[in-house]
Formats: sequence, C-alpha cells, structure tokens
Amino acid sequence: MSKIKWLSNVKLETGEKLLENGTVETETAIFHLKIENGKIVEQLDVKEPIPAGQEVINMKQKLALPTFKEMHNHLDKTYMTLDWKACTPVANLKERLTFEAAELTLLSDTTQQRATKMIETLLENGSTHIRTHVNIDPYIGLKNLEGVIAALDNFKGKVTADIIAFPQHGLLRESVPTLMREAMRSGATMVGGLDPAGIDNAIEKSLYEIMDIANEFNADVDIHLHDGGFVGYYTTDKWIDIVKDAKYQGRSALSHSFCLGDIPVAQQKLVASRLAEEDVAIMSTIPINLGRVIPPIDLLDDHGVKVHFGCDGFYDSWSPYGTGDVLEKASRFCELTRKIDEKSLRNSLKWVTGGIVPLNADGHKVWPNIQDEASFVFFEAASSAEVIARKPSDRLVMIHGELV
Repeated sequence: MSKIKWLSNVKLETGEKLLENGTVETETAIFHLKIENGKIVEQLDVKEPIPAGQEVINMKQKLALPTFKEMHNHLDKTYMTLDWKACTPVANLKERLTFEAAELTLLSDTTQQRATKMIETLLENGSTHIRTHVNIDPYIGLKNLEGVIAALDNFKGKVTADIIAFPQHGLLRESVPTLMREAMRSGATMVGGLDPAGIDNAIEKSLYEIMDIANEFNADVDIHLHDGGFVGYYTTDKWIDIVKDAKYQGRSALSHSFCLGDIPVAQQKLVASRLAEEDVAIMSTIPINLGRVIPPIDLLDDHGVKVHFGCDGFYDSWSPYGTGDVLEKASRFCELTRKIDEKSLRNSLKWVTGGIVPLNADGHKVWPNIQDEASFVFFEAASSAEVIARKPSDRLVMIHGELV
C-alpha cells in the first residue's frame, strides 16, 4: 500500500522581480505538496483545499530548500564524544602526520562511536549525503574503515555516503597499495590520494597507482592536493591527462587544490578549461588562513567546472574548530568574495546542494518538480539568499517525506 501525506503551507521560491532601484527580489508563494512513497506527486496552490481524511503536516510557511551535500569530510578523525582536547601545534604537514600516526591506534577502538556523533551533527544541520575520507594506513589497517561503515549502516535511508579509501600517510609506502585494494574489497566506494609530490615524492608514479586501483575496482577518485604553486599545477595538469587517457571523465575530483589560486590568471583559465573538458570536480573547504589562497571558485564556475564545498574534519588532531554546518562554508565564501546582493547569494546555494537550486541563474523556477524526492531543509526565511547570509540555526530536515 502506498504511503500518502500532505505538507501544507510550504514556502517555495517561484521567480524574481526587478525593483525600481535596480535590485532583484526573490519571489515566493505558499503551496501544499502531496507526498507519496517519499516523492512529490502533486502541488496545490495554498487556496486549494487538501482532500479530507489524509495525513497533513503543517509546515507553517517555512521555506523549503534542497538538502545539503557534505562533500569533504573525515568521519574517522573527530574527537567528538571524547573528553576535550586541544591540538598540539606543529611546524608543517609532515609533523602533523607524525603526530596523528602516534594516536591512531589509541582512537581506532572508538571510531564507530565518534563517527556516529559526527553523522548526527551533519544530519541535524541538513546534510543528507556525506563524502568521507577514511584513513587506510600501516598503523591501523582497516580498523577506521570498519568503524565508519558500521556507523553509516545505522543511518541507512537517511544518509547516503561516498567512502574514500584515503592513504593519509602516503600511498607509495610499505603495504599501503595492498591495504588500499583490501579496503576497496571491504566496503570503500572511492579511491583517494594525497599530495603526489609533497608526500609520495613521485608525482607520476603516485597518480598512475591511484588510477590503476580505480580501474581495477571501477571506482571514482578524490585526491587531496595541498601542494601549491607550479608543483600543484603540474600535478593537476598531469591528472587531467591521465583522466583523458583512461576515459574517466566525470569520475574524479581534486580536493583543496590551493595551487589553482597560486598561479597567474591566464594559467587559471587554461586549467579551468581543461578541468571542465574532462569533468574533473574541485572540492573546497573554504579555509580561514591569511597565508593561504583558495582556488578561484568563481572563475572555475564560470568555465563550467563542478565545485562542491565540505566541512572537512572538525574537532580533531588537525583543528579544534568546526560546526558540521556546510551552509557555513557557503556563507564564508560569499563574505570573503563580497557577494552581498540577493542574486549572487541565492546562486551560491548550489555549492552545498550538489548543484540543485530552486531558481536558475535567470531566476526561473527549476526545483522542486513532480516526482522529485521529498527531501528538504525547512527554514524560517524569506529566501535562499537570506539562508546563505544569515545561516538560520532553527531547521527541520525531511528525508523521503519523513521528518528527521
């Protein structure tokens, strides 16, 4: 038997209008949505009556937006549920990795417990998809992977996930290539990599090993790339070549990619065109660091490169900060780049929803549609622009027609 309910008094964005002062205002209207088996099957104007005798949830004119996608995370690293612990300062990435290695075995027995708390936090903030990197290394083998998979299993039907086998302490060392393959056979769904120059000290060898594992398991790829300047640029260019040769378009991403902000604009445009052509995505966490540039996200977007935001790890050996609210990343990016008008704020929602927005760049309604999944984040807000700018904390999350 099909399960039917109505969501009454739902605010949806319907278009935009140009005001006399030249600014744009988002237009909204109130609707009743009929949900059947987790999908939208009918939309009524608020003046039309809902058929009697059916379950009704009154959304009280809250604004419905698409659920969020947390596209760069480390579920296995957080200290959440443990006693407070600030970070130990280090001089560089290699020192941080050495410090992390020392505590991996101490933390591995609580991976499921800690990951569960982080998933709950992300979900409460509106993220219903999580892309998580999970350490695969000589110190703990697959223990973190086992804990993360167990945690995610308890959220089936609520949260979907990409689970990336991540060689945090280097891919080209000891037994790691073998462990990576074992991880892919044990539940990991994507292949990761880390700084082919800075950590593996062999750009081509590292990148080809990543692609070899991906081909072997028919899996997508997401590579951490902190290497900056020309070295990072060369690594990016080489990866694009490998993607093209392997016909792996649309199946890989480069995370962080600070190097793209280090190079001249002419080179940025060149590599952006190549990234778009081979459909290589860029994942950014919009870090606050006065000494570090971030990728030229607007330029990448203008060239058709897919860009997604993520919270990264938070409250762990790397940083005591972070909230698990990916909306905060979109707000921070808009503040950094001085996006202050309605339209540019509204359009920035795409970077935390996997590209799904209520209104397209021309201001025409494109979401939600009949037969779309009935998954929403509800806000007390006038528009998605207000949501991006003000980050309302009072939210309701609905998945397949069920309130979480």
